[in-house]
Amino acid sequence: MLKELKIKNFAIIDDLTIRFKEGLNVLTGETGAGKSIIVDALGLALGERAQSDVIRTGREEASVEAFFEVSGHPLLEHMGILSDDGVILRRNVSSAGKSRAYINDTMVNLQSLSEIGRSLVDMHGQHEHQSLLSSDNQRMLLDLYGRLQEEAAAVGILFNEVQSLKKELDELKANVKERSHRLDLLKFQVNEIDAASLNIGEETALEEERVILSNLNKLNSLTETAYSTLYEAEGACVEKLSFVISRLREMSSIDPGVTETLSLLEQAMPMLEDASVSLRGYREKYDLDPQRLDAIEERLENLKKLGKKYGDTIKAILEYRDKADKEVLILGQADERTDLLEGQIRGKEDMLIQQTNQLSEKRKKTAVELGRAVQKILRELALEKAEFIIDLKPSPLSSKGADTVEFLFSANPGEQPKALSRIASGGELSRVMLAIKNILADVDMIPVLIFDEVDAGIGGRTAESIGTKLKKLAKKHQVICITHLPQIASAADFHIMTEKIQKKDRAYVKIKELSAEERKAEIARMLSGKITDVSLRHAGELLSRA
Repeated sequence: MLKELKIKNFAIIDDLTIRFKEGLNVLTGETGAGKSIIVDALGLALGERAQSDVIRTGREEASVEAFFEVSGHPLLEHMGILSDDGVILRRNVSSAGKSRAYINDTMVNLQSLSEIGRSLVDMHGQHEHQSLLSSDNQRMLLDLYGRLQEEAAAVGILFNEVQSLKKELDELKANVKERSHRLDLLKFQVNEIDAASLNIGEETALEEERVILSNLNKLNSLTETAYSTLYEAEGACVEKLSFVISRLREMSSIDPGVTETLSLLEQAMPMLEDASVSLRGYREKYDLDPQRLDAIEERLENLKKLGKKYGDTIKAILEYRDKADKEVLILGQADERTDLLEGQIRGKEDMLIQQTNQLSEKRKKTAVELGRAVQKILRELALEKAEFIIDLKPSPLSSKGADTVEFLFSANPGEQPKALSRIASGGELSRVMLAIKNILADVDMIPVLIFDEVDAGIGGRTAESIGTKLKKLAKKHQVICITHLPQIASAADFHIMTEKIQKKDRAYVKIKELSAEERKAEIARMLSGKITDVSLRHAGELLSRA
């Protein structure tokens, strides 16, 4: 519900804070006391477009702030704005014509503010915020009354599924030539990679072998010198070590202390012999075909070319190959997918047509019932001769079904009912909405309803009937009503009086929350234009009946 409205520098309002309560809130006061200005200011906070001329003369900026006692609002959650402690809608308008909008101190665009505003407040009367005039909202109200929301949602889901399948099918058919070219390319790439017979780690081994082959003469020379010095040449290391060992053996027979040194040299001999064998093996290893280097160079060049096409490493190339192979499989199944999609579309379209036709039939029946119910209440609201019809016409199939819904209204006998948006006055529109809202009170989710001019051109028992209807509606919603009629004011749960005062040649709007005695006096004023014993007694009777 709307808890508080703060208005600053708006029209003739200087600085005003208005509290609202649950149930039926009424604003009364003399003509020109600022009641409609307050509603205009609220409309600004709800996202209506603003002009710089709304700013109070001599001020640079106007601001309006509305605090709603709401938590966990789904639209705000989608925007990433927390609302656990309520929702504050704020609007600033500068004299330069610039406007800024905020939700809980987060700056938003006007569209977002308006969307949140429409979900919180429904205004009815002379203002732009009239959801009743929208064909989409009229269809939604019809579905609410007939409890057709689930069936309408099912049609929407099925319609979107059909559209999604058709889009996929169109893309498949549109890309037949492109798909064929892509398939040929992928097959060529897979075959090219397969023909290379790649092995992970192959590059490193080839690079090492290329280095060896590039230095083959040097390696052979070094190996030959080392092997000869170690084993083969006259006076080689092995020969000299053998000579030393034989001398130490003679020494050990005389001086046993040499035994340890002898043992070390004897252990070294097998190691030298093993090293000689190893060097002989390297000598054989480096006795290679020089053409092997050309083959390695060619192989590395091929790997480099593949790397430029498919990946920096053999692993990356093989991963690309596997991915391409999977795409080949998928593209190869495109014809099968096309047939499958066409079958699915036929089946779902049949279901969609069936469900849409069923929904349309139920909407037609519901339209007659809702039209009669609204017309019945309109008779109680001083529109005895009014005619209210809900017209359904076929429309292109969409996620909303295949019906265009339009509320038709005629206030006078003999006049052909026409679209509500074209012929209803502010007061008539408010009463039509009041009738519909009473009928839909249990299912309508908008928490705050504002009625302006609902009492235009009526009085007496009709005014009491409107008051009764507003009171009933206020059990399910917070209702705020601007009224000049004492019969409606007497039905209020919370009564606010507006007054225009003059200070130093400037006008100001003042508000007052009325106590029980003050309410009686205000209603007495509304009855006769002044407070007398008779008007006070009559006001007391009205309050007692309410």
